[in-house]
Amino acid sequence: MAAPIPDTIRRRLAGYRMPAELEPHQATYMTWPHNLETWPGKFDPVPAQYAAVAAGLSRFETVRLLVKDADAGEQAKALLCQAGARIESVEFLSHPTNDSWIRDYGPIFVTNADGARLALDWKFNSWGEKYGAYDLDDAIPRRLADRLGFECLEVPLVLEGGSIDVNGAGALLTTESCLLNPNRNPGMTKAEIEEHLRVYLGVSNILWLGDGIAGDDTDGHVDDLARFVGRDTIVTVIEHDPADANYRLLAENLDRLRAMRDQDGKPFRIETLPMPPALHHEGQRLPASYANFYIANGAVLAPTFGCPTDQQALAILSRLFPDRKVMGFHCLDLVWGLGTIHCLTQQHP
Repeated sequence: MAAPIPDTIRRRLAGYRMPAELEPHQATYMTWPHNLETWPGKFDPVPAQYAAVAAGLSRFETVRLLVKDADAGEQAKALLCQAGARIESVEFLSHPTNDSWIRDYGPIFVTNADGARLALDWKFNSWGEKYGAYDLDDAIPRRLADRLGFECLEVPLVLEGGSIDVNGAGALLTTESCLLNPNRNPGMTKAEIEEHLRVYLGVSNILWLGDGIAGDDTDGHVDDLARFVGRDTIVTVIEHDPADANYRLLAENLDRLRAMRDQDGKPFRIETLPMPPALHHEGQRLPASYANFYIANGAVLAPTFGCPTDQQALAILSRLFPDRKVMGFHCLDLVWGLGTIHCLTQQHP
């Protein structure tokens, strides 16, 4: 049983909400890759692929790039320049980290009608204590707050940014397989977890999907499954091959989405993206998904995997985001680290 949320916290957060990713950003946080164990035996091509993503993003908004030290900053700058970055839009911040998946350990911001912003510092435990030390990652929200001068509020709940998605109008998407997993918040009930989401993120309508995709080591992050692309629109991935491990679970999640209602009681418009063909490396299924795109100011950065479905996915995203430039980035090496573009970014509204 979790401790009740104090009335002081409820009053402090009254009127705050988590903006949708498609709302304007001040900047995007990223962490330069450095942990060889994240991409075992395949790290060499990763910095250049990562630099291409960061360079593309820098043409549309400020990138706040965390680097472990000055030498890493120089390496990053050189590769970003080679990739055509607007280097004046990149801020290099020296902060040691354990890993590069800042979506999951970076600050999550809420805002109010007056324009005030408050960073939330959720507990991070390396996706259920799967991967060694995580103390440096868990400290990042507070360290960024101290350095950049924004207010930061600690939240007594383990939660990764990739496990939730919001429409900015009261609805939140998540999965049972992740948020209800006992390796995150043992002893907390579903109702208690929902209450924390409502109070801290300012949501009223919590929408539960089931399982995550095959190969996903996060226990089922929603950012590989389904994403808000508008206040009333959700895009989700589907698998057409009945023999594929994702076929049944994605069909079940699609059925759930079609039955869901928004904050006003109306059905969502549901759009679909294909899944790429099953990708494996050294016998391991990789969590490759076109849903792991990032919505930036004026652009959408989407992963591609060298598959025939790449162009189909990009065309669908271009239709869904007619006012943004949709850019595909080759992520076949990045996904060996079990994540791609959305996992590597965290927005600052």
